[in-house]
Amino acid sequence: MRVTVSRKAHFNAAHRLYRKDWSMEKNQDVFGKCNNPNFHGHNYELIVSVTGVVDKETGYVIDTKILSDLIKEHIEEAFDHKNLNEDVLEFKDLNPTAEHIAYVIWNKLRVLIDVDKELEITLYETPRNFVTYKGL
Repeated sequence: MRVTVSRKAHFNAAHRLYRKDWSMEKNQDVFGKCNNPNFHGHNYELIVSVTGVVDKETGYVIDTKILSDLIKEHIEEAFDHKNLNEDVLEFKDLNPTAEHIAYVIWNKLRVLIDVDKELEITLYETPRNFVTYKGL
């Protein structure tokens, strides 16, 4: 039996969408108010889903306490109340769009979860705008 287990979390972070190799005008045309040189913030909602076969001994796909601890240590502590452009190494040369943030989160957690389990990241930047990443 395959089941998906999900854990919800959140973090607050600031960012600026822009490309260093573009002019200010082009950045403004493409990213609009998200290109604010003084940054802007979001209350991100995160759903981490793990799919796999239910263990016959424990009845778990993954212990939700373990999943919760992984999210807290590797995502919330790394991103919460941070300026993603300036404080998070993964975004030194990567534009911190919702798509890229989900990708970075997936990569940070993928190495910590058994390879026989599928991992999916859903990241809400606003209540109406969200992205989902399942790996390649």
